[in-house]
Amino acid sequence: MKQYLGPLSKDNPVLVQTLGVCSALAVTAQLKPAVVMALSVTVVCACSNFIISLLRNTIPPRIRIIVQLLIVSFFVILVDQVLQAFVYDISKLLSVFVGLIITNCIIMGRLEAFALSHKPLPSLIDGVMNGVGYGLVLVVVAFFRELLGSGTLWNYPIVPESWYAHGYLNNGLMILPPMALILVGTMIWGRNRVKVKS
Repeated sequence: MKQYLGPLSKDNPVLVQTLGVCSALAVTAQLKPAVVMALSVTVVCACSNFIISLLRNTIPPRIRIIVQLLIVSFFVILVDQVLQAFVYDISKLLSVFVGLIITNCIIMGRLEAFALSHKPLPSLIDGVMNGVGYGLVLVVVAFFRELLGSGTLWNYPIVPESWYAHGYLNNGLMILPPMALILVGTMIWGRNRVKVKS
């Protein structure tokens, strides 16, 4: 059980393994696209892990990376089509970043490190938990960036108009990509500080 909970704490793919940081920079200016991206990566990671685990004894070692990319690509295209059909505005906002899930190092890493050597159900759970661990970081970063940078959450105004009337200003730096890197770096630092003390 501990190996499945690792991605949520001591083995988080972003904070510990520093994987998937690129999308943390790109899609976290607002909460809604960050949540959709997190769900997309979770679905692709879980489904790819499951299928690769089913096929693990039949894939020739020399072409395993090609097979993995084909399977991941299939699920990414499927997710992209669903997003275009049901949440087109978010799909446009995410743009090329959904397609880049194909090369997301979290997914390829889990296929290599876990799915190729474990049974389907544990692989499915591993994919879900790594997607959730990745998603938690995205959601936390997006929460602060949207709240402090735009005064909204999920595009709904949170900061009262009276605050603006008294001189409150949104922090425009928060919606710039470097702030995502600073926030992720702060989370990594905070996690390491807690680990050292414990």
